[in-house]
Amino acid sequence: MVPVTALWLPILVSAVFVFIAANVLWMALPFWHRKDYGNTHNDAAFLAAAKSLKSGMYIFPFVDWAKVTPEQKAEMATQPSGFMLLRNPNKFNFGATLGSYFLFNLLICAVVGYLAGVVMGPGQPYSHVFRIVATAGMLAYAFGASGISESIWYGKPWSATIKSIIDGIIFGLLMGGTFGWLWPK
Repeated sequence: MVPVTALWLPILVSAVFVFIAANVLWMALPFWHRKDYGNTHNDAAFLAAAKSLKSGMYIFPFVDWAKVTPEQKAEMATQPSGFMLLRNPNKFNFGATLGSYFLFNLLICAVVGYLAGVVMGPGQPYSHVFRIVATAGMLAYAFGASGISESIWYGKPWSATIKSIIDGIIFGLLMGGTFGWLWPK
């Protein structure tokens, strides 16, 4: 067993590498995630409809499915439905958001580091550390944070989810490589 306090360096360096990779994938590669979001084609009408709503999550139509008649269900099946995250007003602090995302990465790397420290002792070969940490990192990023359930339940496009899964695999591999490199002897 390796205490998590002995893994502070691979945890920190992994979080930095994942943070950099995520920013490259999301901001520097316009072909990767930029097309994940569509255009409403009438932003003015959409914004006017959302103006009175407070920040939060919304689903529409908002229906008590236990009380809907078969006729209403049939009518709703012909209309659009959606899930919306809303920030109102649009106060966005890019620096604070990047800082929060880095802390999120640090937390994931710390939990994965804890797990790796519990299952492996010091002096493990690179390949063994890589395999354990990369697998746990992929589970956290590719399947925990990718939005698979949003594709299943809310209609998030699978193309966007698959790209997020690929991102998570990259992040897990970066973590595995970093922990393997910096694992205590």
